[in-house]
Amino acid sequence: MAQKSETIFAEGDFVVYPTHGVGRILGTEERNVGGAVMEMLVVRFEQDRMTLRVPMEKAKSLGLRTLSSRKQMDQTITTLQGKARVRRTMWSRRAQEYETKIKSGDPVSIAEVVRDLHRRTNQAEQSYSERQMYQAALERLAREFAAIEKIDQDAAAMKLEDLMDVA
Repeated sequence: MAQKSETIFAEGDFVVYPTHGVGRILGTEERNVGGAVMEMLVVRFEQDRMTLRVPMEKAKSLGLRTLSSRKQMDQTITTLQGKARVRRTMWSRRAQEYETKIKSGDPVSIAEVVRDLHRRTNQAEQSYSERQMYQAALERLAREFAAIEKIDQDAAAMKLEDLMDVA
């Protein structure tokens, strides 16, 4: 059984789960799983209308983490404002790489996807799947940015896009 003293997650805290993005900890509960009592972390993902129960001792290994620090978010914004890396590989291959980066939950990796897929007004049209991938990455990044900045997700997304447009 996990000791309470080693828990870095507290009720009400925002956390990031790699495959789902930003959620809020509702608390902990004990569940009987296969005859063993496990302490579960209860995380609510409002955006997806989903509640997830994560075994406390597996939380770290599953990639659950606290929100990025200001310094980490500044690094993410620097990445966003960098020059897009346009690679001439097949879209299916790039899409796989982008999907992996989004699911990693790492804000800098997600920022790379947003940066690389961001289209300025003078650039060529995007395919439907490129727009979908861009939106997914932007939403994931905006959720964390919004939680850190204490603003709503739409305002966060607009601010991130503005940061890219002035870069």
